[in-house]
Amino acid sequence: MTRISKLAWAAVAALVLVVAATGIYRWIASASRPLEQLAAKVGGPFELTTHEGKRLSSRDLEGKPFAVFFGFTHCPDVCPTALLELSNILQKLGPDADKMRYLFISVDHEQDTPAHLKTYLSSFDSRITGLTGTAQEIADVARAYRAYYAKVPTKEGFTYNHTALTYLMGRDGRYVDHIGYQEAEDRQIAKLRRLVAQ
Repeated sequence: MTRISKLAWAAVAALVLVVAATGIYRWIASASRPLEQLAAKVGGPFELTTHEGKRLSSRDLEGKPFAVFFGFTHCPDVCPTALLELSNILQKLGPDADKMRYLFISVDHEQDTPAHLKTYLSSFDSRITGLTGTAQEIADVARAYRAYYAKVPTKEGFTYNHTALTYLMGRDGRYVDHIGYQEAEDRQIAKLRRLVAQ
């Protein structure tokens, strides 16, 4: 290999290293963006129907922190587990539990009528509000919260794949934190207490 060829290959290798280093730096920078930038991307105005048949909008929640979970009543495991955990945690929070709202937004507009939601939620803490709406209303609020859901055909009919996070929103309606599915109970309680205290 001639000296010129060696120099050319060395230049190419150096260029590859620079590009790779730049890419890694940008990835690290984007992964460590301030919470304020993330908060601006989660949440937004919405209006849905409660399990009592009344309309509830994000304006009705102003001044009080709230938690949001997306699911559906025919969910075989994730939703009942998350709602049962939440019900138990609300009991342990004591008076702090009454200082915020808890929303269960159904992604199944076909089956989850207000009456069906009311029956389903009777098995959990009474402070949890069920919400449903038209296909478009549900799609809009899910998009605002960056929540994923998709209808999946089954032999029995259909089910839904969906995000299993509980979004924690501040008094101003902005994202503060989230609770992961089956996150340790002490961590869930700590996050809810911090949310109420803000």
